[in-house]
Amino acid sequence: MSDDNLRKNLLENFLKLIIARCDNGFSDSAGGGLLIGIAVAKGERAGRHFYLPGADRIMASTDRMMASVDSAAHPVRARREARQWAQAELAQRAGISRAAVSAIEGEQLSPSVATALALAAVFECSVEELFSRATAAKSFAPNWAWQPRAEASRYWEAEVSHRRLLYPVEAVTLNLFSHDGIWRNGVPHGNSPAAEQTLVMASCDPSAGLLAAEYARASGFRLLVFPRGGRTALELLRQKLVHVAGLHYSTDEAPQRNAETVRTQIGSECRLLRVAKWESGIVLATDNHSRSAESVTRRPLRWAARESGSAARECLDGLLGQRHFAGREVSGHAAVAEAVRAGWAEAGVCVRFSAAEAGLNFLPVRSEILDLCFPAAFQHDPRIQALVRLLRDRACRRLISELPGYDARETGEILAL
Repeated sequence: MSDDNLRKNLLENFLKLIIARCDNGFSDSAGGGLLIGIAVAKGERAGRHFYLPGADRIMASTDRMMASVDSAAHPVRARREARQWAQAELAQRAGISRAAVSAIEGEQLSPSVATALALAAVFECSVEELFSRATAAKSFAPNWAWQPRAEASRYWEAEVSHRRLLYPVEAVTLNLFSHDGIWRNGVPHGNSPAAEQTLVMASCDPSAGLLAAEYARASGFRLLVFPRGGRTALELLRQKLVHVAGLHYSTDEAPQRNAETVRTQIGSECRLLRVAKWESGIVLATDNHSRSAESVTRRPLRWAARESGSAARECLDGLLGQRHFAGREVSGHAAVAEAVRAGWAEAGVCVRFSAAEAGLNFLPVRSEILDLCFPAAFQHDPRIQALVRLLRDRACRRLISELPGYDARETGEILAL
């Protein structure tokens, strides 16, 4: 082998070794592939040379590279190359990373709703035009946190555990935010705010809407509240579909029930953030002047009952023992109170706050501790830190203490399991 061929082989092997050790290469402006460069100071091959892995060859800087548009290329790449933009330029125009552009063009990344809309705006086209029906079905398969009730569904968008999830709009009395968009015919329509600015909570706290309003005012973040009983909320947390889950199984007689429930259902790598201690009891119509829980439970009444597994249902089952009761199952403390106010139920178990809001009579049964559970891995998330700061704020604690049946003396305390 001649000296020149030997030097060439050594150069090629050296460049290939560089590529093998690199996690990411440099993008060329022609085709978005890797382009590794090196300078040779002396000899017949002196000058700048480039190794093109796709072609498996070395080119001198004087060689001419022609950009061509692949008719089978991803629509994003085809439109980018038609405008003679490098991936970096498209990334800057759309406000995303160059790596994201490369991954989308290579069909290695399904873009978020916000990213898709940003790319469509840059190319001055609709999402449907930018992404063909087949591509859209693949790229925009909705990552629903849970399935919507209708094919055309309004949604909110949030990031949880490095995943962008869509949440069907519900509980609008708790979530006083406009929806981020609507999903119709497999394509998102709307303009989502930053998903990373949204905290998602599953909790049956009837005053959570007030907390969400204070959270937005104090932090600039958005708090979405989905009414769920304690065990259901913890299951959503275990599946990484929410950031925070509310539960209130602890009582004065069993103060460790919240911690024990979390350890059993999720594990010990969690934190409990104290919201308040509140009164749970029996809600009655205004014309029912019973003075004790015992006198109420001895009579055959129509009950509004919470779902099995909730703390309110546990309280009701404890009051009635093994006796069966007539009535219907409802979701949420406010729904229990509304059932009694409307007249189709004569009694139910809820917190004092909901009874007071409905203007009904209330018989206290026990005190419960309302905690918010979140994974220890989230403790440095700015959204979680903003929630902790809010609950430790003096004005917020005073506000909570003024709610009917709430005690805020331990609000803001954190327990590591």
